[in-house]
Order: sequence, then structure tokens, then C-alpha cells
Amino acid sequence: MSAFKDHFSSHNAGYAAHRPTYPAALVDFLADAAPGRDLALDVGCGTGQLSTRLAERFAQVVAIDASAAQIAAATPHDRVRYRATPAERSGLPDASADLVTVAQAAHWLDLDSFYDEVRRVARPGAVLALITYGVLHVADAPADRVIRHFYDAVIGPYWPPERRHVEDGYRSLRFPFPALDAPGLSIEVAWRLADLIGYIETWSAVRAAEKAVGRGPVETFQAALAAAWGDPDAVKPVSFPLSLRVGRVGHR
Repeated sequence: MSAFKDHFSSHNAGYAAHRPTYPAALVDFLADAAPGRDLALDVGCGTGQLSTRLAERFAQVVAIDASAAQIAAATPHDRVRYRATPAERSGLPDASADLVTVAQAAHWLDLDSFYDEVRRVARPGAVLALITYGVLHVADAPADRVIRHFYDAVIGPYWPPERRHVEDGYRSLRFPFPALDAPGLSIEVAWRLADLIGYIETWSAVRAAEKAVGRGPVETFQAALAAAWGDPDAVKPVSFPLSLRVGRVGHR
């Protein structure tokens, strides 16, 4: 088992406040593909961005994360049971889960151990979904260019090595399950300048850069983004294209 790499606990409140939630269309697709809607297991759940959406279609959601701080900041929901535990030790009974999801976290996992746990807890025909999104797109060309420059040229060297899996939409991750075709989906939000800056502050590379060189590059970026954005209260469309690896575990 690999050591847990905790890039987020120190900013769990910001993560809870500023990370985007997932579209209903994603949850509908997964719920319709699952063999039942009794139990979903959300692994690496963070503060519950996907967990609470899954609870709209599943009777119970068990949401787990190795970070106790993330779990402490998670959004409460009557049908979501949060637990601080590693991905490979979910605590679920054998053959109990209709769906297993990992949103924006599969690149941190020991996949061999995790896949063994998926096979153990999955009902026949259960669905496993690895979900990720890369760099956002703002429907404002000057602001989008400022963000891309910051992402690639300024903090690019400070991303953890695992970020490459996010960049390629998890295509390079081993996925030993029969694949299901997934629809093209994206997270769509309408944000003010402060919303976007709050989200970017959750990036692990921003914190790594701060530790290495201080706040100067981040503050320079924020000033450039503010100049490109204009009125800070102006609301602009922001899109996060989703990449999905979805498979069937076992057989019906």
C-alpha cells in the first residue's frame, strides 16, 4: 500500500467552499447504468461534492476519504455516511455496492489495492466510474489566456507528478474492467472573479509554489486576472470538461 499523499487537508475549508459540484446528468447516467440504487460508494470524496449529488438517486451513499480533515468539512446529508478511511478499506460488506465512484482522486490511489476492494464490495454488474476534470475554460478570451499562462508557465513546475493523469483524462491509468460508453459531459458554473480566485487557491500547485517562492507569483496572477476580468461582480460562464472511465464489475 502506498503512503497517503495529503495535498488538501490544510485548505479543506476552501476546498469545500470553492470546488465545483458535479452535474445532475452525470449522476443520472451512473444511476441508470447501475444494477440497483440501494448503495453507492464514493471514494476519495473530499468534502462531498459528488457524494451529495449521488444521494439524489441512491438510497444510501457511503463517502470515504483518507483525510480526516476533509471529512470533517464535508457537506452533511441525510443519506450520506462519511468515513475517514483509505480507499482500499471501505468497510462495506461483500457484494453490497451498486456503484463505486472516484471523482478527481483516482490519480492519488494505489490502484491495485483499490481495484481489489472494488471487486470485493461490488454487486454483480455494479458500475465503477473514475471521473476527472482538467483546467477550466472561461467564456472570456482575455481572462482565459491569463489562467492558461498561470497554469502552464507559472505554476506548471509545481504540480505533483500524478497531475499528468488528470491532463490525459485518466487514459493512462490501468482500468481492468469492461468499458461502458460515457456521454460527453461538463461542469458548468457562472462565477464572479472572487469565485474563480477562490477555486484556483485550492490547487495543490499553488500551495507548492507558495512554499517554494512565496505569494508573489500568485498575487501577480490575481492582479492580471482582475485586469482582464473587469468588473469583479460580473458573472461569467466557466466550464470544466469531464473525462470518464466507466466499467462494469463482474456480470449480471
